[in-house]
Amino acid sequence: MKRIKLLSLILFTTIMANAQNPTRLTDKPSEIKQTAGRTQLGDFAPKFAELNDDVLFGEVWSRTDRLPLRDRSIVTVTALVSSGIIDSSLTFHLQEAKKNGVTRTEIAEILTQIAFYAGWPKAWGAFRQATEVWKDATDATDAREKFEQEMIFPIGSPNDAYAQYFIGQSYLAPVSSDQISIANVTFEPGCRNNWHIHHASEGGGQLLVCVGGEGWYQEWGKPARKLRPGDVVNIPANVKHWHGATKDSWFAHLAMSPDGKETSNEWLEPVSDEEYSKLD
Repeated sequence: MKRIKLLSLILFTTIMANAQNPTRLTDKPSEIKQTAGRTQLGDFAPKFAELNDDVLFGEVWSRTDRLPLRDRSIVTVTALVSSGIIDSSLTFHLQEAKKNGVTRTEIAEILTQIAFYAGWPKAWGAFRQATEVWKDATDATDAREKFEQEMIFPIGSPNDAYAQYFIGQSYLAPVSSDQISIANVTFEPGCRNNWHIHHASEGGGQLLVCVGGEGWYQEWGKPARKLRPGDVVNIPANVKHWHGATKDSWFAHLAMSPDGKETSNEWLEPVSDEEYSKLD
């Protein structure tokens, strides 16, 4: 019964996380509120304002069960640039595209592709606006945004409370505190936690469910095991181990702590750069 409840909880949280991700289909239409039409043209052209706010955005853009917001943004940007519309309308939709998960690398490729079909001058105009919208983006933020697109759970906030026990940057996003505590832990490339032990006199230990990227798990005295999405790691109580990302990939797993008696965590020495660099 406990296993059924746990699987049901994971399924529920997966559905909820998926529904909030603009790069994926939702199980039903979204509620998208738009007021720009009424704000700017409500008195002058009330019918146009109504069609813009209630039909275009309220009905068409909200059909995220048919086409994700990210894809709608790409289609809209393509249509605007192809039509030679590179004014504030394009700026707005470039900003929406970024919000909906389109990365700097992707928008550059999209506009380059458009240039060959819609015209070089139109692409130049669009690039001027895109460079401003993505001006703060870097290779690192681009990689993170791409990873977030692939994830069904949020990355969360920097894991500052446990930073002293990690090499590199990790992030923590609580998923559930009912029945069993579940958190999504995300590791930047090269990030790993120290060797540690989940002590318990009975029960306890830890369960990991890998949900994104590639990582490592290793128990003391045993070879490291590479982890990919869908892999499950059952960590017994009182076993010295570590886990984290590979050096070239982001990595995320759900971490769950089964009930136990006299439980405690003991943090030990870091995984040295020499040990870590030998893994491939």
